[in-house]
Amino acid sequence: MADTTLETPAVTQHPRRIRWETIGDHVVLILGSLLMMMPPLLALTTASHDAVTIHREGLQLALGDDLGKNFHAAMFEKGGFTQTVDGTLMLMNSFILGIGFAVGKIIISMMAAYAIVYFRLRFATLAFWVIFTTLLLPLEVRILPSYEAIQKLGLTNTYTGLIVPLIASATGTFFFRQFFMSVPEELAEAARIDGAGPWKFFVDILVPLSRTMIAAIFIIMFVFGWNQYLWPTLITTDESFFTLVRGIKQIVLSYTDSQIPEHGQALALAIVAMIPPVVIVVFFQNWFVKGLTESDK
Repeated sequence: MADTTLETPAVTQHPRRIRWETIGDHVVLILGSLLMMMPPLLALTTASHDAVTIHREGLQLALGDDLGKNFHAAMFEKGGFTQTVDGTLMLMNSFILGIGFAVGKIIISMMAAYAIVYFRLRFATLAFWVIFTTLLLPLEVRILPSYEAIQKLGLTNTYTGLIVPLIASATGTFFFRQFFMSVPEELAEAARIDGAGPWKFFVDILVPLSRTMIAAIFIIMFVFGWNQYLWPTLITTDESFFTLVRGIKQIVLSYTDSQIPEHGQALALAIVAMIPPVVIVVFFQNWFVKGLTESDK
């Protein structure tokens, strides 16, 4: 009896081609990541050495034995020129500045964008472009008149003086304006038919719809406010209002009895100052991307 079993033809496997473009892209990304990580790593390893070693030998590549000591001294021991401030107080001041800066900008920007989009003002478009042109005037350009106004109001060395002059935001107004313009007009008409006034429509409908945009703007503004150095340096002379970014320089300028600056403590504070913005960006990156890219409702 003849064998009727069909033989499966052999499958010829071609060798996989090496994609040199993909390898090159990954090499560039890895090298870029290493380059970006090198300064924090150097700060961490150098902060683990005592002040004499750092002053004599400079940056250190190997870990030392004083990492915990320097972090404890930087965060909990009173220092500065007045010996009344520590890293914990400066960390709290940084959070107050960053959160107050971000929340204030969001509130002002949302209200300005709401008025421009939904209130049929004659010069609404002109007002928006006037606000938008303030992007051409960075803080350094208007810092002297801002300082003079704060000084005349008696708001130097106060949290109000640190936060209020910075909360007007053309960037936030622009993003919220574009977001509100993408909301269907039928939603506003339905709210009007149901008897919802302008304030109720804003609070009960627009604010919940804007959650992702609020999260994205909050991340941007918090990081920007957290990293502020020039304005806190100008507006605060009392060390109890120093932020972390402001206080790092103060530790370097403060000398011990041996006349050696505490670079290890300053680097420890620099590492602490990097952690909150990194944590916020890492944990809320999905909200950040979604808020900046989502426009269709």
